[in-house]
Amino acid sequence: MAIDRIWSYAPDSGHVEGQDLTGFTVAATDGTIGHMDREAAPHGMRHLVVDTGVWVFGRSVLVPAGVVIGIDTQARKITLACTRGDAKEAPRFQTDSETRDREYLTAVGDYYDRLPPRETASV
Repeated sequence: MAIDRIWSYAPDSGHVEGQDLTGFTVAATDGTIGHMDREAAPHGMRHLVVDTGVWVFGRSVLVPAGVVIGIDTQARKITLACTRGDAKEAPRFQTDSETRDREYLTAVGDYYDRLPPRETASV
């Protein structure tokens, strides 16, 4: 995935502009990681903030929109092109101000861009 595309939904992801994904279940290729808390796009770097609940000790993870490979509005589910471990190992998201920090967002984008391509799996 090219780094310039990491911040945009893929055309075949099922994303519809203006669609509210808040509360949707977010699943990696190997299982659920949490629920969509919010979406932001500062500096043109569109991303999801995912509440992982107790899975990662109650912290949230930030996922670039380009990692989304499917949005199922009927099932209220977002599917990512990474594993649970990949999401857990991403640069740690600690404060809301990081959703606007270009340096932090660049580090997150670089991390996800370096991940190997993944096959989708039923989750």
